[in-house]
Amino acid sequence: MQITNQKRLAARLLKCGVNRVWVNPDYVDQVASAVQTDDIREFIEEGWIKAKPVKGTSRVRARMRQEQKRKGRRKGQGKRAGSANARNPKKSRWMRTIRAQRRVLKEYREDGTIVASQYRRYYLKAKGGSYRSIAHMRSQMTLEGITLKGGDE
Repeated sequence: MQITNQKRLAARLLKCGVNRVWVNPDYVDQVASAVQTDDIREFIEEGWIKAKPVKGTSRVRARMRQEQKRKGRRKGQGKRAGSANARNPKKSRWMRTIRAQRRVLKEYREDGTIVASQYRRYYLKAKGGSYRSIAHMRSQMTLEGITLKGGDE
């Protein structure tokens, strides 16, 4: 049973492609007997012929990927394009550590843990890159006999 002509007419009426035209399998005989556009229009109104919905691109896989990236997955060698310095610049790392160290030093000076001359000494040492982290700087201070508040001795 050939209904290509009817599908073509329906596609024109439904303003869609021929592949999106759906014909109810129960009424294929009646649709095949239709010759005029008015007949097809009638079948569309009755619901024997419909346009299938447009297929979109599913976002399921993309969402899953995004979820994994949020957890910190998918960062292996194969996914890296830039150099280590491009991805996490040395300057940014330095700025992060030095600002944290300077903030702690200021707190110590203000609360009286260290005097201004000691502050200046540790400030310059930090600037010179003597300390890897705040914890390292604190441990060096305790070794040099400065008592720090907060049970970090």
